[in-house]
Order: sequence, then structure tokens, then C-alpha cells
Amino acid sequence: MRGVLIDTPVAAPAEQVREAGAALLPGPGAPAPAPTADFDPSLPWRRARSVALRPEPFGALVYHFGNRKLSFLKSRTLVAVVETLAEHPSADATLVACGVPDAQLPAYRRALADLARSQMIERRTSSPPATRELAAGPCDEAAPEAHP
Repeated sequence: MRGVLIDTPVAAPAEQVREAGAALLPGPGAPAPAPTADFDPSLPWRRARSVALRPEPFGALVYHFGNRKLSFLKSRTLVAVVETLAEHPSADATLVACGVPDAQLPAYRRALADLARSQMIERRTSSPPATRELAAGPCDEAAPEAHP
């Protein structure tokens, strides 16, 4: 499956689902999402403080304790990106460090924009940790193990 993010609170017809890496669009009766700043991949981001990730064989469940939103990350690479956002100077730097192929960068940026819109990730104002050497390759250490 090419989709990397699916939001579950709203059921939507198949034609409302955007191409790979996007979330389901809200239906006509769904409340409008809370206003958030536009996603800029050149800025520093992190997983929101009120968000928990639970590794799953398909990727991860993402739960926001504040707005009670549940999402599924359908790519282990996207899970690694979200888990390591705070360790890199920008979202784009994280994508590169996690080995996302150039052809897939737009899809991953859309997925991160959807996560920002749903408040699962937030802009970071502090610098990434300088004491740890950042990997230039895939974020294998952040990839979840398959759980039976």
C-alpha cells in the first residue's frame, strides 16, 4: 500500500482520498480542523509533546492526547522520520537522513503537512541536540521492530 497516513475519525469515500502520503479528507459533517501554521519543510519540527507513537507491524499508531485524534502511519520510514524530526535542523534534513528517495519526497512532505495540520507534529524553536552525531543515511535505528 502506498498510503503513508490515514486518519480514522472520519470515514470518507474513496474519491476523497488523496494520492500516496495523504490523509482522508473530512466529510461534510466533520468539524473544521484547528488552525495551524502552514507546514514548511525547511523549518525545524518535532513530534508534538502530547502525541504518542505505538509501533505496529504496518508502521505505527499515532495518538494525540489533546484533540483525541488517532492516525495510522503506514510506512516504517515515515515512523522513523516522525521519531527523529527533533534531531535534525529541518524536516527536509530529516527526510534526507532517513533515506527517503527524491521521487518520494513530495509524498512524505504532504504526509508531514497532514501531521502538522492535525497537530501531531509541531514547529520546534530549540536547536537539535549537538552532542549526538546525526546519521547521514537511513534512520534504521528509529525503525520499529515488527510485533507479532
